[in-house]
Amino acid sequence: MAATFAVELRSVTKRFGSFTAVKDVSLGIRQGEFFSLLGPSGCGKTTNLRMIAGFELPSSGSILLGGQDVSQLPPFKRNVNTVFQNYALFPHLSVRDNVAFGLEMKGIDKAEKVKRVAEALEMVRLPGAGSKKPNQLSGGQRQRIALARAIVNRPQVLLLDEPLGALDLKLRKAMQLELKELQRRLAITFVFVTHDQEEALVMSDRIGVMDHGVLRQVGTPQEIYDRPADRFVADFIGDTNFLPCRVVEQSNGTARVQVAGMTMTAASDQTLVDNSSAYLAIRPEKVQLYASDGPRIPEEERFAGVIVEAVFMGTDTRYAVELAPQTQIVVRQQNMNTAAGRFALGQKVDVGWETVFARVLVS
Repeated sequence: MAATFAVELRSVTKRFGSFTAVKDVSLGIRQGEFFSLLGPSGCGKTTNLRMIAGFELPSSGSILLGGQDVSQLPPFKRNVNTVFQNYALFPHLSVRDNVAFGLEMKGIDKAEKVKRVAEALEMVRLPGAGSKKPNQLSGGQRQRIALARAIVNRPQVLLLDEPLGALDLKLRKAMQLELKELQRRLAITFVFVTHDQEEALVMSDRIGVMDHGVLRQVGTPQEIYDRPADRFVADFIGDTNFLPCRVVEQSNGTARVQVAGMTMTAASDQTLVDNSSAYLAIRPEKVQLYASDGPRIPEEERFAGVIVEAVFMGTDTRYAVELAPQTQIVVRQQNMNTAAGRFALGQKVDVGWETVFARVLVS
């Protein structure tokens, strides 16, 4: 018997008039998983979240929670809770009463309510904040109270709609780690919506990348980053070089291509047509720089080039290397050596990478 997903979308489409916000999305989110929906503004990720919550109903397709079809059920009949970016705390209520609000609506008895509120505040590491008002707390503390109010109801699934977006950069990074640790302790399924690639990579067990209502790829952070399914995913997640190339042949998950006058091998999961145009994608940190007369590494492709840009960025240096007229590659190299070990503008160099790090993408 197949395992039941905590959340499952089966061929879900959502239309608003003539506009299709979500197009035939099928997705299974596992029990106890931290799953992120990632994509640019307007890609459909929040619409998916709102359909899971019941705030929007699908135009077609089904939504299941724990194997039960809830596609037409109202929000209050779904065992989920949502945390929003703006916290949505009641300013006139104490922290304790904010957290207890959902329990009040469910008619939970007083002793159980007091116990569960105390447990929730302990989980978010604010046990002494119960008597305070929201305006007496920092942004990070208010966010944790919003989380406490959601988890106190013991939902089957916790939905988070860009909950860290209003925080400053330093606090947001700290909250990313706290939120992931909280999810591990609670063992609740988290469905997290964000447009921040780094946030998704840091926090998620798996990521679903969306674009124009379409689910482009689902995978672990490493799979999404190292083996993007198409050019959009490769371009959206991190920095990528896209070198124009021509396909020579394809076999067994690799392709021979011509790049800047040189024939080389790279990985490819897409179907390629011989003699067609494509792009060779390679991350800047996967590329190595060598003096032109440096030693060679087996299984490594090499190009001769000239450094046309060098930008010191503290932890690393960003080099632009011209391989051929109108063909450049960006290299990011850790600053492990002294200034004497760095490369200079106009210096002739070799750039190289292992075959496994490059991918051929047509779209």
